[in-house]
Amino acid sequence: MSISPAAEGILFTDQYQLTMAQLYFRLGIHEKPAQFDHYYRTNPNYGTHQAGYAINAGLGWLLEHMHGLRFTDEDLAYLRSMTTSSGRRLFEDAFLQWLKQYGNFEALSMQAIPEGRVVHPNTPLTVVTGPLAMAQILETPLLNHLNYQILIATKAARIRQAGRGRPLLEFGLRRAHDKAGNAGARAALIGGADFSSNAGISHVLGIPPKGTHAHSMVQAFMALGEGELGAFRAYADLYPDDCLLLVDTVDTLNSGVPNAITVFEELRAKGYEPNGIRLDSGDLAYLSVQAAKMLNEAGFPNANIVLSNQIDELNLLQIIAQIKDEAPRYGLDAEALIQRLVYGVGTRLITSEGSSSLDGVYKLVAIQKDSHWEPAIKISESSDKIPTPGKKTVWRIYDKRHKATADLIAGADEDILNRDILELHHPSRHGVYRELSTEDYAEVEPLLVDILQEGTFVADLEPIDVMRQRRIKDLEYLDSGVKRIINPHLYHVSVTPQVWQLKQDQIKRAKNAT
Repeated sequence: MSISPAAEGILFTDQYQLTMAQLYFRLGIHEKPAQFDHYYRTNPNYGTHQAGYAINAGLGWLLEHMHGLRFTDEDLAYLRSMTTSSGRRLFEDAFLQWLKQYGNFEALSMQAIPEGRVVHPNTPLTVVTGPLAMAQILETPLLNHLNYQILIATKAARIRQAGRGRPLLEFGLRRAHDKAGNAGARAALIGGADFSSNAGISHVLGIPPKGTHAHSMVQAFMALGEGELGAFRAYADLYPDDCLLLVDTVDTLNSGVPNAITVFEELRAKGYEPNGIRLDSGDLAYLSVQAAKMLNEAGFPNANIVLSNQIDELNLLQIIAQIKDEAPRYGLDAEALIQRLVYGVGTRLITSEGSSSLDGVYKLVAIQKDSHWEPAIKISESSDKIPTPGKKTVWRIYDKRHKATADLIAGADEDILNRDILELHHPSRHGVYRELSTEDYAEVEPLLVDILQEGTFVADLEPIDVMRQRRIKDLEYLDSGVKRIINPHLYHVSVTPQVWQLKQDQIKRAKNAT
């Protein structure tokens, strides 16, 4: 059974978005300008370790989803058929007629922090402004497209950091959750992966796919009486330029590596240099040391050693630490060996194992009343979960070392650039603030950029390489303590006194109104 286009079109949203939109229509406020902020509340927590930052991703695919999308006749017929528990029509004709004419995202404007940038909790990442009903309907697809890719891009950045920047291959398609394998591969390529084994998405993104071969190839040759060596020879004969052999199907050190060396010697005699070997099981650190020793002795000191099988940032730290300890015992330069490693990461990256979802939210923060914007707020028992109301801008402050020291949320009308003193308040804790003078910081940078203006693109859709360079630059500007794989230092997201006071006034007003 094929999936109907309706399932991935404008009905790719939650039912309650549609029922709320009809309520707004009934009350005549459906076209009232409103603003929603998308942000996430906490960095991914993997249980034994926690991220100190995130990498923004997913915006490009959200924009592609929104472009040209509208309610089709099939969509409207489906909505017309819906009934309540008493059999009464759920959606009225007048509302459906409005959806037919105006049910698209062409009236929405959007600001966002660009993909690839380092981002932090409670900072508006995406700001949507426009008619209330359609901005409401956008909530679900926006969260669906952005939250998952941010999660995977962040995981990829951490794995790349733990692997000391060595090449990282994304191998997760077979373990991904259905078509999320495509979004996950894209996010991984933004966040730190150099290549993906996913041929389709690599083609779409203009990045060549990478891969080795499977155990099944060796198994097939063995079952047919050709053996592991026969499998390696056949593979090398077809792919002499990029020969990388999986050596753990039988016995890694007594069969796989020796057979690979035999084939590598034959390749060299024909004028080719081998790429290397891949280890997919066992004690990867110990096997790396022993395989490197054997390859060195055979005259292949530059052959890559690809490690796969349940790789993540934490076990990479352990693998590298073990190699540094064991390599010298066998006469090997540990650092030289580490520089030969390549990492193939699958399940733990594509599923963000340990932290399977990002708590990204989309909250109404302002709505136009008469000729002015009225702040909107939601009260929560936890003060940390109360969103910051009103129209705002976001700034990043760099200290004299040109390290990012804080993100500052300011009112949209505030002039941050011409202040001698910046007062940075904790978003939810009374009396917690600090002051920065121009002697304390070197630069203040705006983070939000215009993406859409009433449905029209005002920013180019960027290639992955631009996003990668942005990530590299931002991570260089981030303090090492914030980047720690385990127990990272807290990065401060603050608000100006004006925003702080507005939030307190709105909290008081909301409580008095009950």
